[in-house]
Amino acid sequence: MQHYLTAMRPKQWTKNLFIFAGIIFSGNLFNSTMLLKVFGCFVVFCLISGAVYLINDICDLEKDKKHPKKKHRPLPAGLISVRGAGTAAVLLTVSALSLAFFLSVSTGIITAVYFVLMLLYSFYIKKFIILDVFTIALGFVLRVVAGVEVINVYLSPWAVMCTFFLALFLALGKRRNEKIILGDTASEHRDSLDMYTIALIDQMISIVATSTIVSYFLYTFKAGQHLSSMITIPFVLFGLFRYLFLVYNENSGGSPEDIIIGDRPLQLAVILWGAVSMGLLYWG
Repeated sequence: MQHYLTAMRPKQWTKNLFIFAGIIFSGNLFNSTMLLKVFGCFVVFCLISGAVYLINDICDLEKDKKHPKKKHRPLPAGLISVRGAGTAAVLLTVSALSLAFFLSVSTGIITAVYFVLMLLYSFYIKKFIILDVFTIALGFVLRVVAGVEVINVYLSPWAVMCTFFLALFLALGKRRNEKIILGDTASEHRDSLDMYTIALIDQMISIVATSTIVSYFLYTFKAGQHLSSMITIPFVLFGLFRYLFLVYNENSGGSPEDIIIGDRPLQLAVILWGAVSMGLLYWG
Protein backbone atom coordinates (compact mmCIF):
# COMPACT_ATOMS: atom_id res chain seq x y z
CA MET A 1 0.00 0.00 0.00
CA GLN A 2 2.85 2.38 0.83
CA HIS A 3 4.39 1.90 -2.61
CA TYR A 4 1.08 2.77 -4.30
CA LEU A 5 0.81 5.94 -2.21
CA THR A 6 4.39 6.86 -3.15
CA ALA A 7 3.58 6.27 -6.83
CA MET A 8 0.71 8.76 -6.47
CA ARG A 9 3.39 11.40 -5.60
CA PRO A 10 1.74 13.01 -2.54
CA LYS A 11 4.48 15.68 -2.36
CA GLN A 12 3.18 17.06 -5.65
CA TRP A 13 -0.33 17.42 -4.21
CA THR A 14 0.89 20.78 -2.89
CA LYS A 15 -0.07 22.03 -6.38
CA ASN A 16 -3.69 21.42 -5.44
CA LEU A 17 -3.49 24.15 -2.80
CA PHE A 18 -4.30 26.52 -5.67
CA ILE A 19 -7.87 25.30 -5.20
CA PHE A 20 -8.09 27.43 -2.05
CA ALA A 21 -7.37 30.67 -3.97
CA GLY A 22 -11.05 31.36 -4.59
CA ILE A 23 -12.24 31.05 -1.01
CA ILE A 24 -9.26 32.98 0.37
CA PHE A 25 -9.35 35.95 -2.00
CA SER A 26 -13.14 36.20 -2.03
CA GLY A 27 -13.02 36.82 1.73
CA ASN A 28 -14.88 33.63 2.66
CA LEU A 29 -12.13 31.61 4.32
CA PHE A 30 -13.96 31.52 7.65
CA ASN A 31 -17.23 30.37 6.13
CA SER A 32 -17.27 26.77 7.40
CA THR A 33 -19.78 25.52 4.81
CA MET A 34 -17.77 26.90 1.91
CA LEU A 35 -14.49 25.74 3.42
CA LEU A 36 -15.78 22.18 3.69
CA LYS A 37 -16.76 22.20 0.01
CA VAL A 38 -13.39 23.56 -1.06
CA PHE A 39 -11.61 20.96 1.06
CA GLY A 40 -13.72 18.30 -0.65
CA CYS A 41 -12.61 19.73 -4.01
CA PHE A 42 -9.00 19.57 -2.79
CA VAL A 43 -9.47 15.87 -1.98
CA VAL A 44 -10.98 15.34 -5.46
CA PHE A 45 -7.92 16.79 -7.17
CA CYS A 46 -5.53 14.85 -4.95
CA LEU A 47 -7.26 11.63 -5.99
CA ILE A 48 -7.43 12.51 -9.69
CA SER A 49 -3.80 13.73 -9.62
CA GLY A 50 -2.75 10.43 -8.10
CA ALA A 51 -4.54 8.58 -10.90
CA VAL A 52 -2.88 10.76 -13.56
CA TYR A 53 0.59 10.18 -12.08
CA LEU A 54 0.03 6.41 -12.11
CA ILE A 55 -1.13 6.50 -15.74
CA ASN A 56 1.80 8.72 -16.69
CA ASP A 57 4.24 6.29 -15.06
CA ILE A 58 2.68 3.41 -16.98
CA CYS A 59 3.09 5.33 -20.26
CA ASP A 60 6.71 6.27 -19.52
CA LEU A 61 7.77 3.02 -17.86
CA GLU A 62 10.64 2.13 -20.20
CA LYS A 63 11.94 5.71 -20.35
CA ASP A 64 11.74 6.11 -16.58
CA LYS A 65 13.85 3.00 -16.07
CA LYS A 66 16.74 4.87 -17.75
CA HIS A 67 16.19 8.17 -15.91
CA PRO A 68 18.68 8.92 -13.07
CA LYS A 69 15.90 9.91 -10.63
CA LYS A 70 12.66 8.51 -12.01
CA LYS A 71 14.03 4.97 -12.05
CA HIS A 72 13.57 4.91 -8.26
CA ARG A 73 9.81 5.43 -8.50
CA PRO A 74 7.78 2.36 -7.42
CA LEU A 75 6.65 1.34 -10.93
CA PRO A 76 9.98 1.50 -12.84
CA ALA A 77 11.72 0.08 -9.75
CA GLY A 78 9.43 -2.95 -9.91
CA LEU A 79 7.86 -2.35 -6.48
CA ILE A 80 4.36 -2.36 -7.99
CA SER A 81 3.05 -3.99 -11.16
CA VAL A 82 1.59 -2.32 -14.24
CA ARG A 83 -1.68 -4.14 -13.66
CA GLY A 84 -1.79 -3.00 -10.04
CA ALA A 85 -1.03 0.60 -11.01
CA GLY A 86 -3.73 0.52 -13.69
CA THR A 87 -6.32 -0.87 -11.28
CA ALA A 88 -5.46 1.77 -8.69
CA ALA A 89 -5.72 4.51 -11.32
CA VAL A 90 -9.23 3.36 -12.30
CA LEU A 91 -10.41 3.22 -8.68
CA LEU A 92 -8.97 6.66 -7.95
CA THR A 93 -10.58 8.16 -11.06
CA VAL A 94 -14.03 6.73 -10.27
CA SER A 95 -13.77 7.91 -6.66
CA ALA A 96 -12.62 11.41 -7.66
CA LEU A 97 -15.32 11.93 -10.28
CA SER A 98 -18.04 10.58 -8.00
CA LEU A 99 -17.07 12.99 -5.22
CA ALA A 100 -16.69 15.87 -7.69
CA PHE A 101 -20.20 15.47 -9.12
CA PHE A 102 -21.53 15.07 -5.58
CA LEU A 103 -20.08 18.49 -4.71
CA SER A 104 -21.57 20.13 -7.81
CA VAL A 105 -22.13 19.46 -11.49
CA SER A 106 -19.69 22.23 -12.50
CA THR A 107 -16.99 20.77 -10.22
CA GLY A 108 -17.54 17.36 -11.79
CA ILE A 109 -17.28 18.75 -15.31
CA ILE A 110 -14.10 20.71 -14.51
CA THR A 111 -12.55 17.62 -12.89
CA ALA A 112 -13.44 15.52 -15.94
CA VAL A 113 -11.95 18.16 -18.27
CA TYR A 114 -8.77 18.22 -16.16
CA PHE A 115 -8.51 14.41 -16.28
CA VAL A 116 -9.00 14.26 -20.06
CA LEU A 117 -6.49 17.07 -20.57
CA MET A 118 -3.89 15.27 -18.44
CA LEU A 119 -4.53 12.02 -20.33
CA LEU A 120 -3.95 13.84 -23.61
CA TYR A 121 -0.78 15.26 -22.10
CA SER A 122 0.46 11.84 -20.97
CA PHE A 123 -0.22 10.12 -24.29
CA TYR A 124 0.28 12.87 -26.84
CA ILE A 125 0.76 16.56 -25.94
CA LYS A 126 3.98 16.18 -23.93
CA LYS A 127 5.78 15.28 -27.14
CA PHE A 128 5.34 18.81 -28.50
CA ILE A 129 7.45 21.81 -27.59
CA ILE A 130 5.60 24.75 -25.95
CA LEU A 131 2.26 22.91 -25.96
CA ASP A 132 3.58 20.69 -23.17
CA VAL A 133 4.22 23.54 -20.73
CA PHE A 134 1.01 25.35 -21.78
CA THR A 135 -0.97 22.23 -20.87
CA ILE A 136 0.67 22.04 -17.44
CA ALA A 137 -0.16 25.71 -16.82
CA LEU A 138 -3.76 25.17 -17.91
CA GLY A 139 -3.99 22.37 -15.35
CA PHE A 140 -3.22 24.89 -12.61
CA VAL A 141 -5.87 27.27 -13.94
CA LEU A 142 -8.45 24.47 -13.86
CA ARG A 143 -7.57 23.88 -10.20
CA VAL A 144 -8.27 27.53 -9.39
CA VAL A 145 -11.50 27.53 -11.42
CA ALA A 146 -12.69 24.36 -9.68
CA GLY A 147 -12.11 25.96 -6.28
CA VAL A 148 -14.11 29.00 -7.38
CA GLU A 149 -16.99 27.08 -8.97
CA VAL A 150 -17.52 24.69 -6.07
CA ILE A 151 -18.58 27.64 -3.86
CA ASN A 152 -19.83 29.91 -6.66
CA VAL A 153 -17.76 33.02 -5.88
CA TYR A 154 -16.06 35.64 -8.04
CA LEU A 155 -12.32 35.71 -8.60
CA SER A 156 -10.57 38.41 -10.60
CA PRO A 157 -9.44 37.35 -14.09
CA TRP A 158 -6.06 38.89 -13.22
CA ALA A 159 -5.67 36.31 -10.44
CA VAL A 160 -6.34 33.58 -12.99
CA MET A 161 -3.75 35.10 -15.33
CA CYS A 162 -1.22 35.21 -12.47
CA THR A 163 -1.85 31.52 -11.89
CA PHE A 164 -1.30 30.69 -15.56
CA PHE A 165 1.95 32.63 -15.86
CA LEU A 166 3.31 31.38 -12.53
CA ALA A 167 2.60 27.75 -13.51
CA LEU A 168 4.24 28.37 -16.89
CA PHE A 169 7.25 29.83 -15.09
CA LEU A 170 7.59 26.72 -12.90
CA ALA A 171 7.12 24.34 -15.86
CA LEU A 172 9.85 26.07 -17.88
CA GLY A 173 12.20 25.93 -14.89
CA LYS A 174 11.59 22.19 -14.77
CA ARG A 175 12.32 21.81 -18.50
CA ARG A 176 15.58 23.70 -18.03
CA ASN A 177 16.61 21.38 -15.21
CA GLU A 178 15.79 18.29 -17.28
CA LYS A 179 17.68 19.60 -20.29
CA ILE A 180 20.83 20.19 -18.23
CA ILE A 181 20.72 17.00 -16.15
CA LEU A 182 19.90 14.63 -19.01
CA GLY A 183 22.22 16.29 -21.54
CA ASP A 184 22.51 14.45 -24.84
CA THR A 185 20.08 11.74 -23.69
CA ALA A 186 17.26 14.23 -22.98
CA SER A 187 15.20 13.24 -26.02
CA GLU A 188 15.24 9.60 -24.87
CA HIS A 189 13.26 10.61 -21.79
CA ARG A 190 10.99 13.33 -23.20
CA ASP A 191 10.54 13.92 -26.93
CA SER A 192 9.96 17.67 -26.62
CA LEU A 193 13.32 18.17 -24.88
CA ASP A 194 15.10 17.51 -28.17
CA MET A 195 13.55 20.70 -29.58
CA TYR A 196 14.14 22.90 -26.55
CA THR A 197 17.46 24.69 -26.18
CA ILE A 198 18.78 26.31 -23.00
CA ALA A 199 18.84 29.70 -24.75
CA LEU A 200 15.21 29.35 -25.82
CA ILE A 201 14.08 28.24 -22.36
CA ASP A 202 15.96 31.12 -20.72
CA GLN A 203 14.28 33.60 -23.05
CA MET A 204 10.86 32.11 -22.37
CA ILE A 205 11.47 32.17 -18.60
CA SER A 206 12.39 35.85 -18.84
CA ILE A 207 9.17 36.67 -20.72
CA VAL A 208 6.95 34.61 -18.43
CA ALA A 209 8.54 35.97 -15.23
CA THR A 210 7.87 39.50 -16.47
CA SER A 211 4.28 38.57 -17.39
CA THR A 212 3.76 37.09 -13.91
CA ILE A 213 4.95 40.27 -12.22
CA VAL A 214 2.87 42.57 -14.47
CA SER A 215 -0.24 40.41 -13.97
CA TYR A 216 0.20 40.55 -10.20
CA PHE A 217 0.74 44.32 -10.32
CA LEU A 218 -2.53 44.70 -12.23
CA TYR A 219 -4.31 42.31 -9.87
CA THR A 220 -3.34 44.32 -6.80
CA PHE A 221 -4.09 47.63 -8.54
CA LYS A 222 -7.36 46.66 -10.27
CA ALA A 223 -8.82 43.95 -8.04
CA GLY A 224 -7.41 44.88 -4.64
CA GLN A 225 -9.95 46.22 -2.17
CA HIS A 226 -7.56 49.10 -1.44
CA LEU A 227 -4.21 50.36 -2.69
CA SER A 228 -2.51 49.03 0.45
CA SER A 229 -2.69 45.57 -1.19
CA MET A 230 0.23 46.73 -3.34
CA ILE A 231 2.53 46.34 -0.32
CA THR A 232 2.47 42.58 -1.04
CA ILE A 233 4.35 43.17 -4.30
CA PRO A 234 7.88 43.07 -2.76
CA PHE A 235 7.21 39.58 -1.35
CA VAL A 236 6.16 38.35 -4.80
CA LEU A 237 9.21 39.91 -6.41
CA PHE A 238 11.55 38.38 -3.84
CA GLY A 239 9.91 34.96 -4.24
CA LEU A 240 10.27 35.01 -8.03
CA PHE A 241 13.86 36.29 -7.87
CA ARG A 242 14.78 33.71 -5.25
CA TYR A 243 13.32 30.95 -7.42
CA LEU A 244 15.27 32.26 -10.42
CA PHE A 245 18.44 32.19 -8.32
CA LEU A 246 17.81 28.54 -7.42
CA VAL A 247 17.02 27.61 -11.04
CA TYR A 248 20.08 29.31 -12.55
CA ASN A 249 22.69 28.99 -9.78
CA GLU A 250 21.78 25.62 -8.31
CA ASN A 251 19.76 24.05 -11.16
CA SER A 252 17.00 23.18 -8.69
CA GLY A 253 14.01 23.70 -10.98
CA GLY A 254 13.38 19.99 -11.55
CA SER A 255 11.16 19.69 -8.48
CA PRO A 256 9.26 22.90 -7.59
CA GLU A 257 7.59 21.25 -4.61
CA ASP A 258 11.00 20.31 -3.15
CA ILE A 259 12.21 23.89 -3.55
CA ILE A 260 9.17 25.28 -1.76
CA ILE A 261 9.41 22.70 1.01
CA GLY A 262 13.18 22.97 1.43
CA ASP A 263 14.24 26.58 0.77
CA ARG A 264 13.83 28.73 3.89
CA PRO A 265 14.11 32.20 2.27
CA LEU A 266 11.44 31.25 -0.28
CA GLN A 267 9.24 29.81 2.46
CA LEU A 268 9.61 33.04 4.45
CA ALA A 269 8.59 35.12 1.42
CA VAL A 270 5.50 32.95 0.86
CA ILE A 271 4.55 33.06 4.55
CA LEU A 272 4.96 36.84 4.76
CA TRP A 273 3.02 37.34 1.53
CA GLY A 274 0.23 35.11 2.84
CA ALA A 275 0.14 36.81 6.25
CA VAL A 276 0.05 40.34 4.83
CA SER A 277 -2.53 39.40 2.17
CA MET A 278 -4.75 37.75 4.76
CA GLY A 279 -4.36 40.69 7.09
CA LEU A 280 -5.45 43.14 4.41
CA LEU A 281 -8.34 40.98 3.21
CA TYR A 282 -9.83 40.07 6.57
CA TRP A 283 -8.63 42.66 9.06
CA GLY A 284 -7.47 45.59 6.94
